[in-house]
Amino acid sequence: MEETKDGFVLDCSVTMTWCFDDEASTYADGVQDSLKSVRAAAPTIWPLEVANALVVGERRKRLDEARSTRFPAMLGGFPIVVDEETTRRAFSDIAHLARAHQLSAYDAAYLELAIRRGLPPACLDGKLKAAAMAAGVELYLP
Repeated sequence: MEETKDGFVLDCSVTMTWCFDDEASTYADGVQDSLKSVRAAAPTIWPLEVANALVVGERRKRLDEARSTRFPAMLGGFPIVVDEETTRRAFSDIAHLARAHQLSAYDAAYLELAIRRGLPPACLDGKLKAAAMAAGVELYLP
């Protein structure tokens, strides 16, 4: 059996479309299908962003607690690896990218990981996409 290779950096903007039906997109569905053959990398902020989106979704009555609880289990079935080095780069590379591209530190963490690993980001966030292109990082195309 062939080893799964890293294919892209997974942004929370794509991840959450798999949970909220009203955010579905052909692009996000293609990214999800890609996880059958490649592994995604995500910065350490990713699980916190997903958890926050779920809790906020519950508060806004966009999903119930049962679905909110099932979603992380579904994600656990995908080859998504959380990068442990992200935190060590928060005050250096990530802060620098946030300043240079007018990003939040959260979004800059995805860009830093993409640059460091040489992986295209899979994202729907307009500012992050623009920053990636400005930094010479190609976006993921499923």
